[in-house]
This record gives sequence, C-alpha cells and structure tokens, in this order.
Amino acid sequence: MVYSLTSESFINALKRIVGRRGRVADIYCDNALTFVGANRLLQESKQDFDKMHSSDELGTHCADNGIVFHFNPARSPHFGGLWEAAVKSFKHHLYRVMQTTVLNIDDFNTLLIQVEAVMNSRPLTPRSSEPDDVVALTPGHFIVGEPLVSLPEVDISELPINRLNSFQQMQQRVQHFWQAWSRDYIGQLQNRKKWPVVRPNISEGTLVLMKQDNAPPLSWKLGRIEKIFPGDDGRVRVVTVKTAKNSYRRVQ
Repeated sequence: MVYSLTSESFINALKRIVGRRGRVADIYCDNALTFVGANRLLQESKQDFDKMHSSDELGTHCADNGIVFHFNPARSPHFGGLWEAAVKSFKHHLYRVMQTTVLNIDDFNTLLIQVEAVMNSRPLTPRSSEPDDVVALTPGHFIVGEPLVSLPEVDISELPINRLNSFQQMQQRVQHFWQAWSRDYIGQLQNRKKWPVVRPNISEGTLVLMKQDNAPPLSWKLGRIEKIFPGDDGRVRVVTVKTAKNSYRRVQ
C-alpha cells in the first residue's frame, strides 16, 4: 500500500520491498512523474553517498548494487504488456468485490496482501515429470521458495454484509476475489479457438488443473492424467485423473 502518489511515498514502498524481499536490481515502469521523480531522488542519493565514501572497493560495491530504472517510451503502455495485464486483472476484480465497501487502513492493507497471495498462488508449470508429483510451480516459489498458503477461515461469502463487522467484511472480500479471479483464470486456460491444424491429444502423465467449486482461497486442485480414452475419431475426450488422494474420470 502506498499512501500518496509522491516520489517520497514510492521510495518508502521500495524500501519496504527491499527490506522484505531483498535487493532490487531493475525496475520496469512507465513515465509517470512518481517514477521519474523517484529515479532522480535515488540517483542524487547515490551521488551524495559516493562523495562521502570515495574508496574504490565501496564504489564498486555500490555500482554492483545499484537500481536501474527502465522507462517505457512515452504514451506507450503496451510496452509493459506483461505487468500491465496483471495490474488490469487485479484492479478489475478488486473493483468488482469492493464496490462501495469502506475498510480501515489495517483491514484494507491486509486485503491487498491476501489478494497478492491469491494471484501469486496460481499454477504455472509442472514442478517435475514424475507421475506421482501433483505439485506445480507458482510465482510463490520464486518469492518465498514454496507454495503460498492462507489461514483456514469459515466461508462467509454468502452472508449479508449488514451482519458482518469490518474484519469479516475484509475476509468476505478476499473470498469473493478468489472466486472471481480463479474462475476467470481457469477460463483463460480453457480458451478454445478454431485452428486450421489438428492439435495433439492430451497424453498420460500430463499435469492438469481441476475446476473445483467452493474451494478455499489459494487452494488449486491438481492431478495427473492416469489414463486416456480415445473416441472413434481418435480424439481424446474422456480421461482418468489421479490426484494426491483419489482418481476421477473427467470429460473434456
């Protein structure tokens, strides 16, 4: 959470990120005055520090640990397509679940961090090719070295808002965000288009993501294709999926 759009507020947020996650080497951003001003202030601070400590060893250390800003061309937001897509998804679903709800700073900051965990828990690729391994790599693995988890909570997503206090409203908004965002994420993975070429069938041993209604936040059900059932035309439409506990037959 950043409390204003000033360069000083951005630098404070950057210090919190470095304190939690380690040194930042590169920052990719647009040409907003907040980022341009922050870059100028950081450069001035580095120059002042170099003047105070002019030894070669210290100078080399500072040069190796400097932060490089990479600015997009002016009026070209499409140059940041990768991170802009994540920002768009975050804002779209956050606006939908927040609506007119007003939270205090503590609850709103907790909401943002939990939403961050939800987005960084999404499966990206299989961790290994072992048939019994049903764990996928997530952004959380690159951040903390393991999958992100959430504390167990009672499902209050359907309770009327007038029966909830501020803390419970925050919990409900997180659950609503999880339901909306995970549903859209799975839908994007299943996007089907008309292609002029025949695509290969799904094969045994493939790691798949299984849609599960009413799953708690950060809970992605994964499984391995155990057996395939081709049709008369040779296309696979029915498979047996093996999870960590059971096996299921699914129609795709």
